Amino acid sequence: MIIEVVKSKLHRVTITEANLNYIGSITIDEDLMDAANLIEGEKVQIVNNNNGERIETYVIRGERGSGCICLNGAAARKAQPGDVVIIMSYAQMDFEEAKTFKPWVVFPDTKTNKLVK
Repeated sequence: MIIEVVKSKLHRVTITEANLNYIGSITIDEDLMDAANLIEGEKVQIVNNNNGERIETYVIRGERGSGCICLNGAAARKAQPGDVVIIMSYAQMDFEEAKTFKPWVVFPDTKTNKLVK
C-alpha cells in the first residue's frame, strides 16, 4: 500500500511580499528551501494562520539569505505581508517505509524567516 505523508515543513514563516502580477507560485529563500529539503518546482501546500486560507502551488528559488517568502499570482490574494504561514510538501511511500520516515521540519525565526541556530 502507498500512502502520502508530510515530507517537509517550514513552520511559521512570515509572508514578506505578495506579487499579484506574476505567473504564480511561492518564492522561498534558498536557505529555507535547503533546510526543509524543498526543490524548485515542488508542489507545496500553504496554510495561512492569520485567515485560515489553504492553497497549493509550487516553489521557486528566492535569494539565499533574504528571508523571502513571497506569494505570486493568484495566490497573492490569499495572504498579505506579515501573515504567518506553514508551508508543507508531501511524499508518497510504502506504508512500512512511512512508519519510520522522519520529515524535515524547520522552525525559522518568525520575524526574520532566518534559520535559528
